[in-house]
Parts: sequence; C-alpha cells; structure tokens
Amino acid sequence: MRSSRVRLTGRAVRVLRRTLLTVFGVQVALALTMSLVDSYRRRGKRPQPFPTTAPRTVTVGDSEVTTYTFGRDLYDDMIAAIEGARRQVLFETYIWKGDATGERFKQALSDASARGVDVYVIYDGFANLVVSPVFKHFPASMKVLRYPVYSAGWRFFDLKRYGRDHRKILVVDDDIGFVGGYNIGSAYETEWRDTHVRVVGPGVHDLERAFADFWNLHRRRRLRHSERPLLLETAATWEPRIRVHRNVPRLWLFPIRGMYLEVIARASTRIWITQAYFLPDQDFVDALKNAARRGVDVRLLLPLKSNHIVADWISRGYFSQLLDAGVRVFRFREAMVHAKTATVDGAWSTVGTANIDRLSLSGNYEVNLEVIDAGLAETLEEVFALDESHSLELTQGEWEARDLHRRFTEAFLRPLRALL
Repeated sequence: MRSSRVRLTGRAVRVLRRTLLTVFGVQVALALTMSLVDSYRRRGKRPQPFPTTAPRTVTVGDSEVTTYTFGRDLYDDMIAAIEGARRQVLFETYIWKGDATGERFKQALSDASARGVDVYVIYDGFANLVVSPVFKHFPASMKVLRYPVYSAGWRFFDLKRYGRDHRKILVVDDDIGFVGGYNIGSAYETEWRDTHVRVVGPGVHDLERAFADFWNLHRRRRLRHSERPLLLETAATWEPRIRVHRNVPRLWLFPIRGMYLEVIARASTRIWITQAYFLPDQDFVDALKNAARRGVDVRLLLPLKSNHIVADWISRGYFSQLLDAGVRVFRFREAMVHAKTATVDGAWSTVGTANIDRLSLSGNYEVNLEVIDAGLAETLEEVFALDESHSLELTQGEWEARDLHRRFTEAFLRPLRALL
C-alpha cells in the first residue's frame, strides 16, 4: 500500500512539474512572439516630435544642477566637458551605439586621452552585443572595462554576480558630473524623451566615488590582472542636500528602493513619478495606494508604447488596483519616454538610472541622485506638466471596458513579473 502511494505521489509531482514547465514555456513563447511582432510593426515608422524644455540650472547649496530633457542639448554639453578636461574623465554607460553619435563620444574620449588626460571607460557587454566589434577597439592609452556578458564565472549559484551595469555616469576633473537615463546613441539624441542632470560643485564627489568603487570592484576583469585601483583625491566636503544612492548587487546593497518607499510614506501633498518601465513589487504598489488614499495627489507617467511591449503588458496588470485607489495614470504618446524621475511635495526629487522594476531595484548596478531642494523640484514638476500635456490619461471607465483578450493576456503574463 505504501509503495503504491509513493508511486502515485511521484507521478503527481512529475505531472505538476511538467504542467508548470509547459505553462512557463508558453508564457515565454508568447512574450517572444509579441516582441517579434511589435518589432516588425515598428519598421519604417518615423519618430514623432514631442515637447521638451531648454536646459535649466538651479543652485543647490554650493552646487549647481542643470536639467536636460532633450538628448542633443545634453550630448553637446557632455562633449564640451570632455573636450575641456584637463586631468581626468570617468565615463560609464549601459548602451553605447556604434553610430555617428557613439563615434562622436569615442573620438572625444580618444582625443582627451591623446592629450594626456586619464580616461577611464566602463560599458556593459550584454547591452552592446549587437554593436560592431570594430567600434569596441580603443586606443591603448584609454583604460576600458567591458563589464562581461556573463559575470558569475564558476560561481553560477551566486545571485549577487548576475546584475547588469545599467548606470550612466560622466565625471570630469572632480568638477562636473552627469547622471540620468540617457544612453549614448543617435536615436536617443532626438527621438526619445529622457531626463539627465549635470552637477557642478561638491555634489559631484559622490558620483566620482560611485564610478571608482565600481571600477575597483571589477578592475580585474580587464586583461591585466595587476590593474591598479583607481584612487581619488577628492575633497572631504560634501553637499548635504545632494545624495547619491547606489545599488551594488555584488555587495547586496539596494538603497534606491528604500529611498522611494521612505519618501512615498512621508508624502503629504503630491507624488509625481515618470518611469519608462513600471513593474514594482506589491509593497511598492501598496505604498502608492496608501498615499493616494490619504489624499496625496499621486500621478504616474509612463510610455503609451515603450520599446519593450512585454513590459508594457505586464505593467498594465497593476492599473486596476492603482486606479481604484485614486492614482492617476498618464501615458506619453508618439515617443518613448525613458526618464526615471520623481518629485514629492515640491521639495524632494530624484533623477537617475533605476527603473521601478525588479531588475533595477533588486538586481542591477544603478545610481540615482536624490536632491532636497524646492528649486529643482519646481523645475522637474514643470517638466512633468509639459509631459502630461502630451499624454493620455487613463480613466477607470476606459480601463474597465477593455477587451476580454487583453484581460487574459495581462493575467497570463503576470508570472513573468519576477523576471523583469
């Protein structure tokens, strides 16, 4: 009798395992099919114009912070900073296209190195798999770290070693720092709506340290195992109203999520968030819902159609509970909004590289600037209002009237949240 029960139990386990694997396989196949179909539909579509603001500078303590919402303005100032470098350039990016814009940055960095500037470069290997290998040849005078496609080595079981380097940082001569959502490429220069900031003054130092810590943590991935660490000689001063938060999966540090949850819990009047991909955990969703229910004006601005259709569909699975709680959802039309920004109560702001999704908040190397200053918050609120004017608000009636097949797709893809 006991052996019969064991056989039945074993058979049931095998059936359950096969069923779960089949369902998961169908989910992945559906996601891949959706991505391929969406990519085919986008072929030949010309980008549409969208409103932007001119660069605007505000003073924060002893530093100055300039906000950029158009890639061309940002790239011009980044190139100018590199061309004016006298001692050191630290450049880190997730995506670095080998197109005209990418070549422009490569040439500026090469020229700086040729005139004696110490140039350090970090880029993510996985994000640039489709970039020509020819583009990735750099002068020997430049110190280049390619963060590998597979970074776990023989420690395949160590989840701390699987994070991607999703950061975008440029620091020049201890004086000028840039950080935000912009990758490097021609499409981002004119076709995507993103947000970046430039910091001049003491607020730069923590960005510089963030770069140096990453370089020193991974420098042995360069060809020469005796690579010397990057040592900084920055001043001990710091700007208390500008903070740099770094996610470091290798050390199991993820402060950006905590930063968001803390400020959302303390909000009293308004929370305005712009995100490219919104796939949070339930605790994050509950924090937004609780804020809305206590009377806070909570607004979420997302792309109407992002460059990752599967992320869009999974994100929609949160809309019902957010709308029910009073959160307003706006969807930016005719262009990809890639910004990762938020303002709270007209006094607090963040601009950075982290999306509100599991990969960014608990997986990747990320960096976000946190600024406590009414002037910068006002600037970002004006940017949000302009983006909102180019968006479609999703009403609860519209959402409840969606087709049955849309509801099914959202529910069927929901288990993939854990992977994104």
